[in-house]
Amino acid sequence: MALFVQKYGGTSVADIQRITHVAERVLKTYKQGHDVVVVLSAMAGDTDKLLDMAREAATWRSAKRERDALVSTGEQKTVALLAMVLASMGYKACSLLGFQAGIQTDGDHGNARIMSIDTRRIEALLKERNIVVVAGFQGINPEGDITTLGRGGSDTSAVAIASALNADMCEIYTDVNGIYTADPNICRRAKKLSSISYDEMLNMSSLGAKILQIRSVAFAKKYNVPVHVRSSFSEEEGTMVVSESTNPEMEKLSVSAITHSRDEVRITLEGVPDEPGMAGKIFSELADKSISVDMIIQNTRAGEATDLTFTVSTENFDQALEMGKKVVREINAKDIFYDKNIAKVSVIGIGMKENSGVAANVFNALAKENINILMISTSEIRISCVIEEKYVELAVRILHSAFDLDEE
Repeated sequence: MALFVQKYGGTSVADIQRITHVAERVLKTYKQGHDVVVVLSAMAGDTDKLLDMAREAATWRSAKRERDALVSTGEQKTVALLAMVLASMGYKACSLLGFQAGIQTDGDHGNARIMSIDTRRIEALLKERNIVVVAGFQGINPEGDITTLGRGGSDTSAVAIASALNADMCEIYTDVNGIYTADPNICRRAKKLSSISYDEMLNMSSLGAKILQIRSVAFAKKYNVPVHVRSSFSEEEGTMVVSESTNPEMEKLSVSAITHSRDEVRITLEGVPDEPGMAGKIFSELADKSISVDMIIQNTRAGEATDLTFTVSTENFDQALEMGKKVVREINAKDIFYDKNIAKVSVIGIGMKENSGVAANVFNALAKENINILMISTSEIRISCVIEEKYVELAVRILHSAFDLDEE
């Protein structure tokens, strides 16, 4: 007998019919003698509706505690409904909200991090052969207040619970049947990967892929939780996210996937004094507001003023621009300007560590299509290029072909 943690996303529980389908899927595993913990998201669209109401009711930044209390009700609805459906089918089931499942978080409302999980109640229910249905995306802070984990937080809930319970498998059920070498909506020759490493998935999640929340992948890597990404609408095998040591074949490909992101804005501070500590001041101001910066370029001219360019997500743009204007005044820089018409395309693969010429291939492939590169960022297993937004889909397709990823 094994222990499975199964997470189902919003489209999988969008109505009673689909919740019933999830119940039938859960029972297939349960009837094989396995223990099952189910983690659910809110119904598709519910969280957005609740957030819209929160925006109408109060200033966005002034009511974080109450906003978490509000949006957490979406998952409360789905877990109760699934437990009711399972009970109506004659099976023991119990729904638990985040705090009832022992999920302890820090106090960062809207983007809380899981600190620990007290699994005693879940384990007691499993011992009595209950199917335990846990609300994803939420927990409780040291003050006893409900917190939420940010977009995609149910993925993190599922992986964290799987880790705490030492589960045999964490299955992430979604509306796609696995992880692809590129977005199939853009690149019709993209192919499904049978497996991918934690590090590759971390990069894909941070660079535009919407399959798994990045924090869930980091959790899986830290605690070596095997994750199976698959569709809740088919029986087809999905993609395993595992340690690269599990599958040495991974390193044979120099590039495993191409990702893209339109969620980028480029900000330039012009005429920054060329003095020690200027960059530290600028980025400390952004860090104090929890604004993540991606790429950074500084045009250095010794003894002269410099230009400092960086990228942020569109979500953080308004705050970043506000802080940038403040810093420009404080350090007596010349000006600040921005460009929203950009996108980022990235090539990712652990095989890049052992294969030379990847960067040259990227740059030559883009050059052949007259796609100008505005910014470049690299790591051991990825190369990212900022380009004009209008070229992003073309860039994905030509890079996919350039690295022989097209499905025959």
